[in-house]
Amino acid sequence: MATVKEFSGFDAKKDAEILQKSMKGAGTDEKAIVDVLTRRTNAQRQKIVLDFKTMYGKDLIKELKSELSGRFEDIVLALLLKSSDYDAMCLHKAIEGLGTDEGALIEILCTRSNKQILDIKQAYKTLFRRDLEKDILGDTSGHFGRLLVSMTVGNRDENSNVDVARAQADAKALHAAGEKKWGTDESKFNSILAAQSIAQLQRVFDEYQKLSGHTIERAISSEMSGDLKQGMTTIVKVVRNSAAYFAEQLYTSMKGLGTNDRQLVRVIVTRCEVDMVQIKQEFQRNYGKTLESFIADDTSGDYKKILLALVSGN
Repeated sequence: MATVKEFSGFDAKKDAEILQKSMKGAGTDEKAIVDVLTRRTNAQRQKIVLDFKTMYGKDLIKELKSELSGRFEDIVLALLLKSSDYDAMCLHKAIEGLGTDEGALIEILCTRSNKQILDIKQAYKTLFRRDLEKDILGDTSGHFGRLLVSMTVGNRDENSNVDVARAQADAKALHAAGEKKWGTDESKFNSILAAQSIAQLQRVFDEYQKLSGHTIERAISSEMSGDLKQGMTTIVKVVRNSAAYFAEQLYTSMKGLGTNDRQLVRVIVTRCEVDMVQIKQEFQRNYGKTLESFIADDTSGDYKKILLALVSGN
């Protein structure tokens, strides 16, 4: 369940007017910006962006960019982008320059639906005039690169029917490709984990445990390492409980010294209209504190206010 839902009585022109007033004169009315943007869905925000340009002959994103700064600016601009554009921009940031943010690549590519992946690829091409698959191959290598390319195809089976006999055969194949083999046949893991439906994989993992006496996670952990291990493990976590996976992403973005703000913003912006209610439940169950209390302790100012508004909901 979402925490940000469609605002009833939505009036894009009125919202555009409120945002225009928030930037007039000395200083900016950050509260007005938070109140409007956190209580409208992405589709409603797109209508505000359109009406703002129609009414004032100005680009709302550019206007806000010139008024705001820091992390608050980052999240406001993220909320105003189309979802596919935002994901494409996050992927581009993860790849460009020195070093690669493999965690961001894994989080986005291993958790989106087929349609979302196809929309992201198109957005990436439009925004950057580049091919996402080629950029990923240029920035990663080996079995990890192949796993990410498999994810960018956007061709996972989305059927909810389960073939038990096939699941048993695949569990055997995974066991033979891993623990029973000298060295690991990573391509076998890739072909099963990247292509099969969520429901089918749940059954494969159950059959694997019956066969081997332990979890598929343990097999991946002992057979693989580095980014490939993280990528494969992410798929398993999403198959088992996607809300718990995203709760963990939020926890790791804030635990210890410093905050991974990119990760924190990305998860909240992309999940507040999907399953933030369940993510909050998993967060409290697994870490003994509410997500809101973690955010309140780890952030400050208008940045804190906008994050809390998105996770508390309208």
